Amino acid sequence: MKKSANCKVRASSDVRLGYDFSGGVRGKHCRAMQAGYTIRVHKADGTIVVKDVMPKKNAVLLEPDVQAHFPDSKSVNRALRCLIPLLPKKRKTGTGSR
Repeated sequence: MKKSANCKVRASSDVRLGYDFSGGVRGKHCRAMQAGYTIRVHKADGTIVVKDVMPKKNAVLLEPDVQAHFPDSKSVNRALRCLIPLLPKKRKTGTGSR
């Protein structure tokens, strides 16, 4: 098997030489993962362990350009708390007639 000559990998990358992701699509399976998925582990003794995985109820996904600015959940929460006072106040909606 001949390796592709157009395979380019940055020197600082953790990807091994020979892998070519130029045709890859970022986020291709994102929607399916958000809907939940099943993991099946086939053990040597013939048993199968099945685990259904669902994302957390209030999980929020950040786009890659936003993730670059926030290393962890704590920094995201800190930034959002600074924005909360700038949001318009919610009006109470009355059920009575005017």
